[in-house]
Amino acid sequence: MQWVENRMRVLVTGAAGFIGRQITAALLDAGHGVVAAVRTGRRRTLPAGVEVVACDLARDLRPEQWVPRLRGIDAVVNCAGILRPSGCNSFDAVHHLAPVALFKACAMAGVRRVIQISALGDPAATRFIGSKHAADEALMGMPLEWTVIRPSVVYSMAGSYGGTSLLRAMAALPGVLLLPGGGGQKLQPVAGEDLARIVAACLARDACCRVVLEAVGPEPVTVREYLLAWRRWLRLPAPRWEVRVPRVVVGLVARLGEWFGRGPLGMTMFTMLMQGNVGQARAWKELADRTGVHTRSLDAVLGVRPGFVQDLWHARLYFLRPLLRLTLAGVWLASGIAGLLMNESVRLEAVAALGLEPTSGTRLALAASVVDMVLGALLLWDRLAVPAAWLMLGSVVVYSLVLGGLAPQLWLDPWGGLVKNAVIFVALLVFLVLAGRS
Repeated sequence: MQWVENRMRVLVTGAAGFIGRQITAALLDAGHGVVAAVRTGRRRTLPAGVEVVACDLARDLRPEQWVPRLRGIDAVVNCAGILRPSGCNSFDAVHHLAPVALFKACAMAGVRRVIQISALGDPAATRFIGSKHAADEALMGMPLEWTVIRPSVVYSMAGSYGGTSLLRAMAALPGVLLLPGGGGQKLQPVAGEDLARIVAACLARDACCRVVLEAVGPEPVTVREYLLAWRRWLRLPAPRWEVRVPRVVVGLVARLGEWFGRGPLGMTMFTMLMQGNVGQARAWKELADRTGVHTRSLDAVLGVRPGFVQDLWHARLYFLRPLLRLTLAGVWLASGIAGLLMNESVRLEAVAALGLEPTSGTRLALAASVVDMVLGALLLWDRLAVPAAWLMLGSVVVYSLVLGGLAPQLWLDPWGGLVKNAVIFVALLVFLVLAGRS
């Protein structure tokens, strides 16, 4: 472990996120103490040795709410961010209003050193970038020792999240390379580990105070080159087909993702990808001069270690997870609707085959159909998807045991109605495994 002369206690917002976790690790490695300001539910994702204070950037919009959290704090790193608004988690609140309240609280509490992780690009292009830059401007007008860091696309071999997960999944498609907008747009990606080293260096260097730094790799790469590099790292053969997807088609898919999805596939990602994301001509040299960190090229980073089968699994399961969810929900909804619309004589025949009394058996069958439809709908509701999957799992077991017990001949049905429940059972287990964040 490397130790610095002036060991600090650093408050890190967004410490449980993709970028925040890497910055937290770098600060700990540099000998600093880290206090993570996170939502209560994210505590378990933090490493040992990290202190935790609860916060909610969607609601903590007043300096007075932040001042008590700054007791004993020497520096603040704000790396909280969202790719799309959700409920009260708006771009204005999470990227602008809450950070500005935090910065004002720093001035009130005597915390001089503040590092803001912003975003590279035109602030007029998206609300994501615009809200980040609004907080930057506010910070630059305060009597603090500030540093604004604007990274390009941030990636890591150790894992991925959001847009980097989406791009890695695109690179891993079997046999085909989809090139959104033609794939000629330029990026200047920076490794998350290098970005974390930059933040740690900025805390120790006076040359990093009151400057805006663009955190970029040494050279731009096109989207096509970026995807192919990840494909080689995943040890996949060159794609048989390269398909240039027209901008209008990509925009339509992004719009649908904005309306119906919750991941990175949306208008923010679309706009940033279509416009490219590169720094100014001298950005890389100025970054190295001020921080002493020479960020590495994508090929150099990916050359440190090969990709493993687990990396390929994650990349290829990325698109299969929502497909599995939609399929399971569709099966339950279709089953419920079919049960409600079943011909009465057919329903009575099925009830008789189970040895049930017609009236009570019919009511039970109709109730089961309604339950199926409710569970199918709940699986599509993000907050209740996991509980719904557990209830589905239980219903599969109950249906199989009850129906199989009342009518054992169903196990030998030539269409395999009950036997197929074993496949559905396993599919639900897979969904529950994949239901975590990615």
